[in-house]
Amino acid sequence: MRRRVPGIMAQSGLGQDPESTTAVTVLKRAVELDSEYRYPQALVCYQEGIDLLLQVLKDGKYHKQIKIEENATGFSYESLFQEYLNETVTEVWIEDPYIRNTHQLYNFLRFCEMLIKRPCKVKTIHLLTCLDKGSKKEYQISSLEEIKESLSNHGVLLELEYSSSIHDREIRFNNGWMIKIGRGLDYFKKPQGNFYLGYCDFDLRPCHETTVDIFHNKHTKKI
Repeated sequence: MRRRVPGIMAQSGLGQDPESTTAVTVLKRAVELDSEYRYPQALVCYQEGIDLLLQVLKDGKYHKQIKIEENATGFSYESLFQEYLNETVTEVWIEDPYIRNTHQLYNFLRFCEMLIKRPCKVKTIHLLTCLDKGSKKEYQISSLEEIKESLSNHGVLLELEYSSSIHDREIRFNNGWMIKIGRGLDYFKKPQGNFYLGYCDFDLRPCHETTVDIFHNKHTKKI
């Protein structure tokens, strides 16, 4: 009997709700029984644990966590988000307090570019961010308005809202997926030079250490 359950549990991304905890406990017990060569009992636990796991996923409860290590590569927006973007995505909510400096504004622009590509059919993007209180305030506003104008040329509405109190960072798609990144969209390191690999292709750009939490719910509240 092959022991593949640990991999299944890791890929399922189970959360901390009681149903998920029960499923994990039963599957761990199955692995223990399997290692003791108690195959009939292990089989019963495998079946029960998988049934519980399928029920959790059926109920729309899902939690997957990705840890991006310091200097890791291969985590462009496309690589990170493409699994959750399809033709059903028409509306996106972004909450990120730090869309103000030049590189952060470019990050947001790159994220928007990804959203208007196929298979997405995004029509509305909502951005909630903090307004710069210093000399860069006008630059921030004018840059976001320019992005808004550019998006409108592609038939996409950008709704901008500013808040002085937000701290959390999260992205929601109207197909039920929600992604929380510890550093928001700003998890890439500054390139070593203008002509270094990774300057244009973010899959080759080293990252800061951060954690990505991915959830799915049947009913996702708007930001």
